Amino acid sequence: MDNFYLVLAYLVIGFLLRRQPAMPQNSGIVLNIYVLYVALPALILKNIKLLEFSFSLLIPAITPWLLLLVVVALVLLLSKFFNWSREVTGALLIILPLGNTSFLGFPMTEALFGNVAMPYAVVYDQIGSFIALATYVTIVAAIYSPTMNKPSAKAIIWKIISFPSFIALMVGLLIRDITLPPLAITLVDNLAATLVPVVMIAVGFQLSFRFNKDEIVPLLSALVIKLAVMPLSAWLIWRALGQEGLAVTISIFQAAMPPMISAGAIAIMAGLAPRLVSGVIGFGILSGLVSLPIVFWLLQ
Repeated sequence: MDNFYLVLAYLVIGFLLRRQPAMPQNSGIVLNIYVLYVALPALILKNIKLLEFSFSLLIPAITPWLLLLVVVALVLLLSKFFNWSREVTGALLIILPLGNTSFLGFPMTEALFGNVAMPYAVVYDQIGSFIALATYVTIVAAIYSPTMNKPSAKAIIWKIISFPSFIALMVGLLIRDITLPPLAITLVDNLAATLVPVVMIAVGFQLSFRFNKDEIVPLLSALVIKLAVMPLSAWLIWRALGQEGLAVTISIFQAAMPPMISAGAIAIMAGLAPRLVSGVIGFGILSGLVSLPIVFWLLQ
C-alpha cells in the first residue's frame, strides 16, 4: 500500500504546485514531454529483459489482450451513442485498456496474495500492459492525435516508428541479450525511476475538479469501465471457459487496477483531452482506494 500512498502524495504535490504563482502554466506539458521522451523509454529499456514467455502462464498473458478488445468495442459503442468528440474517444481508447499493473499492481498483489502470486502479476504486466503500451497505445495516439487530419497510412506508420516508446521497444529487443556497462544500467534505472513521480506531479498539476458538462459522462463512463467492467469481464471470460485458480484470480485483480499513468502521459502529449485524461487518472487512483479492496474481498 505504500506505493499507493506515494502516488497520492505526488498527485497532491502537483495539485499544490499549480497554486504557486512562480509555476508557469505550461509546467504540466513540460513534465509530460520529459516523461514521453526520457522516463518512459528508460522504463521500457529497463523492463524488456523481464519478458519471459511460458505456456504455463498463458492465462495472465492472454487476459489483458482479451480485455483490450472488450474495452475498445465498448468505448467505440459509447462514443457513437453519446456522440463524443474524436479527442475524447482517442483518449479513452488509450487510457482505459491499460492499468497501473506494475507500480500499484505488484506491491498490492504481493501484500494481499503473497509471493506465490507474483509470477502471474509480472506476466500480466509485461506481456500485456507493457507490450500494449509500446504498440497499441502508439498506434492509437498516432491515429487520433488532433495534429493529424485524416492521416495517411504512410504518416501513421512514420509516427509509430518514430514514437519514443516504440523506438525504445525496438532497441530493447535488439540489445536484450547484451550485457550493458554498469554505468549505463544505472542511468537507465535512475531515469526509469523518475517516471511515476514526475508524471503524477504533472497529472496533479493539471487535475481539475471542474469539468464541462460534456466531460462528465466520459469521466464517469471511464471510471466504471476501468474499475468495474474490466475485472467483471475478466471473471466472466474465464468462468465461461471453465478456468479457475490463482492465475485467474490474479488476472482479475490486475484488471481492476486504476488507469496506467504512462498511457495517460502519452494521451496528454498527443493532445487528446488533457483535462479529461488527468481527471480519469487522478480520480481513478482515488476511487481505487475503495474499489480494489472490494475486488479483493469478492475474489476470496
